[in-house]
Amino acid sequence: MPVQRLLIVHHTPSPHCQEMFEAVLAGATDPDIEGVEVVRRPALTVSPADMLAADGYLLGTPANLGYMSGALKHAFDVCYYPCLDSTRGRPFGLYLHGNEGTEGAQRGVDAITTGLGWEKAAQTVVVSGKPAKADLEACWNLGATLAAQLMG
Repeated sequence: MPVQRLLIVHHTPSPHCQEMFEAVLAGATDPDIEGVEVVRRPALTVSPADMLAADGYLLGTPANLGYMSGALKHAFDVCYYPCLDSTRGRPFGLYLHGNEGTEGAQRGVDAITTGLGWEKAAQTVVVSGKPAKADLEACWNLGATLAAQLMG
């Protein structure tokens, strides 16, 4: 069976976002998950080739002024049209960090991923303030869920 690729596209500007990213990554790379390659790309460096080569996506962003980070929006701007017809039906998950305005950030990501035809594979993880143990467990579960779905 061919190796499946899970692409984590993240904007991680703060220690809280970094904690969440590390928990998502730990879940996605759990040793019990086999046949899934996890690729990490900062949102400002992701390319259409990265997106096209992936079988599923994990997106991570802070909520800034009621919207996703400019970095994640940039990733979508660069990759949207090259991916539009080629990535339909692929699973994705989202984690957000913000003190307020996370609804707008989630709505923005949902609108773009709906346009791409991606399938939400797990509940979005939303964290305000310092991530608690339960928040980090939810991030770990998000990463593991996406990777396990790709494993089949």
